[in-house]
Amino acid sequence: MKVIKQTYIIKAPVEKVWQALTDSKIIEKWGAGPAVMNSNEGTRFSLWGGDIFGKNISVVPEKKLQQEWYAGKWDEPSIVLFTLTSNGDTTTVDLLHKNIPDSEASEIESGWKQYYMGPLKDLLQ
Repeated sequence: MKVIKQTYIIKAPVEKVWQALTDSKIIEKWGAGPAVMNSNEGTRFSLWGGDIFGKNISVVPEKKLQQEWYAGKWDEPSIVLFTLTSNGDTTTVDLLHKNIPDSEASEIESGWKQYYMGPLKDLLQ
């Protein structure tokens, strides 16, 4: 199993970045829709119409979002952790994605940049 670590600096306040990670309507604006998501711990979510799905396992509003993620027919979830740090008008997002099947790690690593954090960042800046 593989681990991915990435850091993004987004020119938007932490409140806006948090919304873009947890509000279905904003998620759909940056491209991961249809989406079902909110910021409540224990909530089940889905992105891209169910291609990615899971559960919010730990939530600290505007600071930390930890989720179980499934894609395809994985036997067990991967774990995604978004850690947000406010720097005034900018926000640093540290992404940690653990327990990724070896055969999918390269595709998932580029997918974060191309389809998730990249479009999210573009929407907010």
